[in-house]
Amino acid sequence: MTPLELVQLPALMAVTSGSEDITIALLDGPVVFDHPDLLSERIQDIPGGVDGRCNQASSIACQHGMFVAAILSAHRGSAAPAICPGCNLLVRPIFSENMAKDELLPQASAQQLASAISECIAAGARVLNLSAAMGLSSTKDDRELCDALDYAARRGVLMAAAAGNQGALGSSVITRHPWVIPVVGYDLSGRPMVQSNLGSSIGRRGLGAPGEEVTSLGPQGQLHTRAGTSFATAFVTGTIALLWSIFPAANAIEVKHAINTRPQRRTSIVPPLLNAWAAYQTLSKTQRRKVTT
Repeated sequence: MTPLELVQLPALMAVTSGSEDITIALLDGPVVFDHPDLLSERIQDIPGGVDGRCNQASSIACQHGMFVAAILSAHRGSAAPAICPGCNLLVRPIFSENMAKDELLPQASAQQLASAISECIAAGARVLNLSAAMGLSSTKDDRELCDALDYAARRGVLMAAAAGNQGALGSSVITRHPWVIPVVGYDLSGRPMVQSNLGSSIGRRGLGAPGEEVTSLGPQGQLHTRAGTSFATAFVTGTIALLWSIFPAANAIEVKHAINTRPQRRTSIVPPLLNAWAAYQTLSKTQRRKVTT
């Protein structure tokens, strides 16, 4: 089974490759905009902001950002999942290319995240993809980040965020926020990965997605196969973007409910696995009812 098949994405991807009216914001590392396997005309950064383009192809930040970008925006038919290449991709780096080589997962401060979230919403993003760990923060910084997440909720901008790969039980300011969709990595047998963080808020509002044996693109044309919740997050983000491409009149609450395959109250610390086709069927019924009433 492939990662796409695990979450029933091929059927949804056959319906659409995404709409240019839907903008995904990638809060990650920088990206090689002119990579031959990316749809460069659909990729942009925020004018006058942090440079979204890779300057150091060997950096961890660039490799991470490029890998996630290709899951979302590579050409269909490439080795990457290429979930939503027809959507616009707004690249807003939140960590530096000068990271230490022993850092396995890029980190950003709460203040950096808050600024990036607000900038991406102002630039027209409909869904935010956050595949980074959060560094140490102060109470003031946490409050600023919560304010930015509240702002996303008021504007109807959905946000999928990696639950983290420490194998820990707990939550963060981000995964506790009621508007955020935390994402846990699942293996190709449909089981949560041991290294994925779990917790009450993650289980109640989160989703599982492919986090094992995910193949995508590197900055210099090479292919990599990696594991982790960072990469699982992009499968949820891409699904949301495809759904909004097909049903542009749907509001954020309707889309959020559609991808929640178990709407009843959850008590497990383990979230259910995303089912993209079931989400499409649910949203299709919702939108038909709206038209006939």
